[in-house]
Amino acid sequence: QVQVVESGGGSVQPGGSLRLSCAASGFTLDEYTIGWFRQSPGKERAGVSAISYSGRYKYYGDSVKGRFTISRDNFKNTVYLQMNNLSPEDTAIYYCATPRQRHYYTTPIRHDEYFHWGQGTQVTVSS
Repeated sequence: QVQVVESGGGSVQPGGSLRLSCAASGFTLDEYTIGWFRQSPGKERAGVSAISYSGRYKYYGDSVKGRFTISRDNFKNTVYLQMNNLSPEDTAIYYCATPRQRHYYTTPIRHDEYFHWGQGTQVTVSS
């Protein structure tokens, strides 16, 4: 059974950093693209970053380019999202997810193309 579980959220001050983890089970990372999305109250779920199933391609939304870095550890079957220089606008629940199909990667990432979702982890940036 394909499952993903997020962790690593928390509260930080503006300019701070957090690293989110997305632990995968029921599949290996070379089978599915992993996408990160975020949603704040009253807003639609938005694509933040993704790493292709091959690991060769990475996607970043315009609002996070240069601040966020996605990576993966195949041995731990885990994808990471390193978030630096955080601002209050980054406050949201962050979700990782996989598309319905294996070996599927397209950008920009859209939440309606992703099927297996984690429960989310809260990130709050506030002074």
